[in-house]
Formats: sequence, structure tokens, C-alpha cells
Amino acid sequence: MPQRHFPTFRACRTSAYSQLQRGRAKSGLLWGAVVLALVAGGGYWWYVHKQADGAKPAPAASAQNAGAGGRGGPGRGPGGMGPQMGGAQTQPVSAGVVDRRDMRVLVSAIGTMNARATAVVRAKVAGELIKLHFKEGDEVKAGQLLAEIDPRSFQATLNQVQGTLARDQALLKNAQLDLQRYKELQAQDSIANQQVDTQAALVRQYEGTVASDKGQVDAAKLQLSYTRVTAPISGRLGLRQADLGNVVNPSDANGLVTITQVKPIDAVFSLPEAHVSTLAQRLAERRDLPVELWDRDQKQMLGKGRLNALDNTIDTTTGTVKAKAAFDNADGKLFANQFVNVKLQVNLLENALTVPMTAVQNNYVYLVKPDNTVTQRKITVGTTDGNRVSVQGDLQPGDQVVTDGIDRLREGAQVSIIAPDKVSNVDQALETAKGQQRMPPNLPPEIRAKLATMNPEERRAYLQKLRAERAAAGGAHAPASAASAPQAAPASPTSAASAAASR
Repeated sequence: MPQRHFPTFRACRTSAYSQLQRGRAKSGLLWGAVVLALVAGGGYWWYVHKQADGAKPAPAASAQNAGAGGRGGPGRGPGGMGPQMGGAQTQPVSAGVVDRRDMRVLVSAIGTMNARATAVVRAKVAGELIKLHFKEGDEVKAGQLLAEIDPRSFQATLNQVQGTLARDQALLKNAQLDLQRYKELQAQDSIANQQVDTQAALVRQYEGTVASDKGQVDAAKLQLSYTRVTAPISGRLGLRQADLGNVVNPSDANGLVTITQVKPIDAVFSLPEAHVSTLAQRLAERRDLPVELWDRDQKQMLGKGRLNALDNTIDTTTGTVKAKAAFDNADGKLFANQFVNVKLQVNLLENALTVPMTAVQNNYVYLVKPDNTVTQRKITVGTTDGNRVSVQGDLQPGDQVVTDGIDRLREGAQVSIIAPDKVSNVDQALETAKGQQRMPPNLPPEIRAKLATMNPEERRAYLQKLRAERAAAGGAHAPASAASAPQAAPASPTSAASAAASR
């Protein structure tokens, strides 16, 4: 009889535990599947209801779509997804007039002002400086007294030589009288001829001595006059190089002060050699060649003058020739060694067709037609004079071309012209008003024109209102408004202005 083996207690317990673990695992998987199904069903329900809400148009958007002819109607882009740029929307712009005028052909250069003459005022005699009769930077005339040196030693020398002169003049007078008496006695044959000749020689000796004494007196007077230092030329004084109490000498390198003659004054600049023949011919004909001087930023004119001369050689390294122009400098704005921008007029184009320089963009201008639409016109740009440029193209005098707002335009765009003076007036008024903040630079032109009609208090309140609207618009983030954003109307100028003001 075969033996039967029964499982032990440990083996039975292990088998039961394994079956229990497998049952728990199956239950966990079942509950996980149930949870996933519930989550999927809830997500699908939320998606369906969200799509239904998004399909409903907002009241304002529905009214706008109804007025625009529905989806894809007039005033909307392809598929009705937004307004067309330059289509139904009117763009505010500024415009300038095409006209004919004389245009100068200018050559620009960089120059340096040179004083007509420069003099270093030095003492001609050594001595102590006791008086100063000038202020630094003053305008002085030639011969004007500037300083005084102690004159006592020079006055004493003059007195000494004047005494010697007086003594020798007395001796000469006595010798002349003796010679006259000797000549009378010689006529009576009462004196030897030798004595008369000796007396005549003594007279000539004293005459020489007196002449030498007069020269010494003149020299002493001249030295004494040098103690009064005067201006050798007319011009503008520089900074003082010596103070009261200093002992000055003729050998001092810096002297007392420097004088530069700046009325008139010259400008030295270089011109391309291509203009040499034309300029040389006009100078030979003594024709005026006007020259203008501008500051470093070319915003302020410093003076007007005329070309005087050309150098006699051309610099081979730069291919330029030096030129010199003269300026009256009556107002004293020009200084020696001052940097200037030079504009030399070499020709004059008479009755040239011109447009404002700001109207030209990539050799095109936007012409405003009578129906307030714009069209592009290709032009050929010529010379520039100030804020005008000469052009050649299909334009007529009296036409209007867009000068501000070109970047928002395209062919056939509808525009409304805003007077540029209103925009400039409001810019100036807002910047100069006391306590008023500067106007944001990116306000639309129509808002800037509106601000031009307000007083400072109204402008301040209006700008604060725009900033408040911008802040309120920036804080609204509702899901419904976000969903209806593609169908909303384009931003109004007021909202654009508030956005600009907030920046």
C-alpha cells in the first residue's frame, strides 16, 4: 500500500496567503479601471459643454457681426477672422504738399575754426606786476592797456640820462658862443686861426655828445613805456597766466595772456577733389560761394559766411583739398579750434520738384488721392536741402503725400489727414506744462490731435482716464472673453491710446 504524503501546516498557510494576494490584486485592477472610466466620462462631458458655450456669440460680437453682414462679411479678412489692415479701417496720417522751389546742392564737410590772428602778450621789460586792467574772456581793442609793471627803476634811468643831456647841451651852447667870439676876433686879425679851428672842433664834439644823450633819453622813455603792457591786436582774451606781485620777464613762455582775433574768424575744412575745378573757376570769377556752419548735432546753425580760398595742393592720401571760409562772427558764437559741420553750396537747382524728406521711404511715396485713399508712387531721389528733397516721378505740384503713419499703410488704404501743427502743438504743450508728465511717444495721431484742444487740467484727467482703462483691460482674464476674442471688434483709438499712456 503506497504511502500518502499530507501537506504540512506551513505549506498550507503559504498556499492560502498566495491565493489571498492574487485576489487583492485583481480587485485593485478592477477599481482602477472604474476610476479611469469615470474620469474619461467627466472630461468628455466638460468638453461637450465647453464647445457649446464657445459656439454662442457674445452679445456685442453678435451685434457687430450682424452689422458687418455676418461671418465673412464686409470689413473682415479671409474666413471672417479679423479686420483687414488698410481696408475698411481708416488710418490717421499726416501729409505734406508737393511743390517746386529752388534747391541748393550742398557739400558737407567737417571743419575746425581758426583764429584770424593769435598773439601772446608778454612783458618787454623785467619787473614786478603791480596792476591788471582786464578780465579773462573780455573783448579788447588794439592798444588797450592790459597791465602795469613797476616803473620806478625805469623812471630813475630816464631822469639820469635827461640830466646828462641837459649838461651836455649847456657845454655845447657855451662852445658855440666861444666859437662866435673867436670868429669875430679872427675877422679883426686879433686871434690865431688855429684857436678858431680848435674851438670849432670842440663845438662839433659837444654836438655829438648831445645827440648821443638824446638817443639815451629816447631809449629810457621807450623802456619806461614798456611798463604799460597794451594789447597788440584786437580780439578775445584768454585765461590770465600771471598774477599781481609776480616778477615777469620777456623770456616767459606763457606771457601774461593770449589774444585771439575771432571777429572775423576762419573755418578750415577739406573738400573732395571732384569739386576743385568748379570751385576754383567760381573763385576766379569772384562769385559768392555761401557756407553754413552747424553744431555737432546739426540742429543749430552757428553762422553764415563765404568761401575765401583753396589750398594749392591736393592731399594724395585722402583725395581732398583744404578750403578756408570767412565768417563775421558778430555774435561771438564761434571760438578758435571749435569743431563744426560745414555745408558748402556748390550749385543751385532752380524750380525743382520737392517733397518732405519724411515722405520718402525706399524710393516710394504714398500719394493721397481725392477720395482719401493712398497709392504708391515710385520716385527718383535727388539732392536734400533742409527737410525737403528734390525728386523725379509721377507727382504734380499741390499733391499731398503721407509724411507720418507710413508704416500702417498699404495700397488703397483709407486715410484721414491730421494737421501736423496740432500734433506738434500738443507735444510742446504737454512737455512745457508745469507739473505735467511727458506725453507718451506712441499715442495715435487722432488722440494727440484731440489732446491739442484741451487745457493742461483736461489733458491730465484724460491721460489718467486712459491709464485707468488700460489697467482695467489688463486685469480682465475671464474664460468667456478669451474664447470670444477672435470675434471681437478691433481695438478703438481710445484703448490704443490708453495702452500707450500706460507705457
